[in-house]
Amino acid sequence: MESHEPDLLDEIHDQEKVLQIQEDYTEADFDPATRMLLDFAVKLTLDIRDMEKADIESLRTSGFSDEDILDAVHLISYFNFVNRVLDALGAEPEENMRFGKEECLSETRSECLPFDDGGCSPQGA
Repeated sequence: MESHEPDLLDEIHDQEKVLQIQEDYTEADFDPATRMLLDFAVKLTLDIRDMEKADIESLRTSGFSDEDILDAVHLISYFNFVNRVLDALGAEPEENMRFGKEECLSETRSECLPFDDGGCSPQGA
């Protein structure tokens, strides 16, 4: 999530919601269809063996087209694939792709550097 934080912020324009999503998306205020899609993403990521046709039907019933569902499955699966490859190789995100939570949201992202604990601070601080 860290490397895509700017994209999420550009999409929803709400820094508090970004933090809430990072901490626990289930506590964020989403419409039912978005929440269902996020739950689907979690299930596809963590419980792939439990996936069933009813999961797809639930998305359809919530208003997602087959094309939307296919796009979501491709995107979720791609991110899972890339994350697993990077984890297996022990690769860390490049410094310019790491963002902290509260500390960097108020700073210019290009001025943020990671701390050892995963937070960040403006350069030179």
